[in-house]
Amino acid sequence: MRTSAQRWLTGLLAIVLAGSSGYAVLGSREQADIVALNVADSDHTDAYQQLAYLTAWEMSLIQAILREPDGEERDQWHAVHQQTRAAMIHMAEIDSEHASRAADIAARHNRLRTQVIRYLQRLDSADTDGAEKLLEEAIEPAATTILADVLAEQRQHLADHTARQEAGQRQSQRLLWGNALTFVVTLITLMLFGWAMRAYRLRLATMATTDPLTGLPNRGAFTAVMQRALAEDTRHRRGNGVRPGRATILTVNLDGFRDVNEQLGHRIGDLLLVQAGQRLRASVREHDVVARLGGDEFAVLLRDTDPAIGESIGARLAASFEHPFVIDDLTIDLEISVGAATARAGDTVATLLQHADTAMNVAKQRRLGFRRHTPQHNQDSTARLALLGDLRRAMDTGAEISLHYQPQIALRTGALAGVEALARWRHPTKGPISPGEFVPVLESTALIHRFTDQVLTMALDQARAWLDAGHRIPVSVNVSTRTLLDAGFPARVAAQLERSGIAGDQLCVEVTEHSIMSDPDTAIDALQRIRSLGVKTSIDDYGTGYSSMTYLRLLPLDELKIDRSFVDGMAHDPGNQALVASTVELGHNLGLSVVAEGVEDADTVAALRAVGCDIAQGYYFARPMTADALTESLTGAKAVAA
Repeated sequence: MRTSAQRWLTGLLAIVLAGSSGYAVLGSREQADIVALNVADSDHTDAYQQLAYLTAWEMSLIQAILREPDGEERDQWHAVHQQTRAAMIHMAEIDSEHASRAADIAARHNRLRTQVIRYLQRLDSADTDGAEKLLEEAIEPAATTILADVLAEQRQHLADHTARQEAGQRQSQRLLWGNALTFVVTLITLMLFGWAMRAYRLRLATMATTDPLTGLPNRGAFTAVMQRALAEDTRHRRGNGVRPGRATILTVNLDGFRDVNEQLGHRIGDLLLVQAGQRLRASVREHDVVARLGGDEFAVLLRDTDPAIGESIGARLAASFEHPFVIDDLTIDLEISVGAATARAGDTVATLLQHADTAMNVAKQRRLGFRRHTPQHNQDSTARLALLGDLRRAMDTGAEISLHYQPQIALRTGALAGVEALARWRHPTKGPISPGEFVPVLESTALIHRFTDQVLTMALDQARAWLDAGHRIPVSVNVSTRTLLDAGFPARVAAQLERSGIAGDQLCVEVTEHSIMSDPDTAIDALQRIRSLGVKTSIDDYGTGYSSMTYLRLLPLDELKIDRSFVDGMAHDPGNQALVASTVELGHNLGLSVVAEGVEDADTVAALRAVGCDIAQGYYFARPMTADALTESLTGAKAVAA
């Protein structure tokens, strides 16, 4: 709307400017015509004055001739008569308005010459009476009439000339005012055009630095502000200028925004981003800068001498999202993850943003809400990169990664119900590295897909070996969120089963609640495709996530694994025992088998049997062991009894 108005204004200004210029050109043309007409009219007036003078002179010469026929005036008269005749002819040519009258005067003047000549001839022939009669009856009346008519024409022309001069002066005055008005209009038009161009440039500059959706500064503008803030910090460290406080960046990410976009549509997502930006802006101080970096990521620049300002503002931001968003009668709950980084000597904008992003990602992954970046994080990042390189090399060689298997025991019979495959890594120089260290590093990259495929290969090959040895042992394999949501994962599972010749029901894929709830639709589709292969599916660490009863009912599952945090101590904790009992009942009602993790004593085993739990695993039965150790226990003895 605003752009259209500016276009109309620019067009109108262009039309006014063109009209003013055209008027100025036409006015100049008209003024030139007036000047030319006045010049021509002045020439005509001069011609009439010359004619009147010559006519009067000729008449005086005629009168002198009448008084003294033999005087010198007789000789002058012929020359003056010719001049008067030429002047009359010229007047007849130039005076188009009175051309007939001028021609009549010229004709009478020509006849007067004939009569004067006849008069002189009669005097020369001594015909005095005839000469006097001709003089009285023809010459004197004709001369008097001609002179009077010439003088009348002169007066008339002078009057016309004066009137035209006055009209020309009035017209010139009007043109002068018109040109002055045109100049003023042109000047105003140019000023308005300049204002419009300045407004247009300002709008372009604003568009270049403003996020069009939220109206907040965009990444480019935020980067420029950050550069100035870091430059001020540098000057302060050199002892120049007043320091308003060290620069701190908060990066803010909307948790679950992708689900809103996918399930409710981009229009609702855009409206949500607008409201989120408004809440963030309202939660900070007036001089703080809030920007949208892109997608669902925002950033805040803080300047303060308080080293804990990041935590204080971060708490405000989190509190602003405690109330749900209401859009088109929809109520949407969102949380945020905030990462903070304070500038240090030598930091650049890119470095500071990277630090804040790293902290924010940690806060998001661990559901901390807020995380501050520290120098230790840089060391951790370097160590993670080195660890990732070593993992890639380990998978290339295939000699360092192995699997240990923890038995799962059927509580009702004490028989071996299956095993859970657990990855182990023995580094050539650092020795054994805990899965808690290297698995999160893998899950942050696409390398997790290759790692999962390698674990599946080893697990199914071992299941094949046990089957060939007469032991049918189902194997459970843990699958990360990233792998579960990978569209090609079910096809790779099918290929692995076909390669190894293992039936689908000898493999169980374990996923966490978080894996499913991060993208329920994709996760459910993947689990359905996996189950269609005959593979069992299990939800691991149940109770630690946030899956609802509705989702649990809809999920294509075969097994529910209760997290060790509820199992541990349940024999002596009525609260935990009630939670486990209700979970077992829920699982059975949904047609699922229930597995308890972290069983470490006989009292817990008894409590699990009492509530009807199906399977248990933990140190009480056996620690994770190598395939050879498990094979040896199978071939040499009886199944582990409770």
